[in-house]
Amino acid sequence: MSVVQTLLIYAAIPGAIYGLVALLTLRDKFARAPRYRPGQPWDYPPVWWTANPAGAEASAVPTGGGKPRRTAKGGARGSW
Repeated sequence: MSVVQTLLIYAAIPGAIYGLVALLTLRDKFARAPRYRPGQPWDYPPVWWTANPAGAEASAVPTGGGKPRRTAKGGARGSW
């Protein structure tokens, strides 16, 4: 084998494979829109998200008029 063949087999072919893999992994980064960074203007309408769309219409404030009832125990002390 000549020096040129040796360099092609052991340097150029693996280098081309590594380069191809690097381009494939960076493809998504160049294809998508730029990310929002804090301090940049927000040019999109606000979107309200809720995990329970049926409960979105219900009022979050209790209408019983009385003292709110505690339903959970515990807290920072961990005495459940």
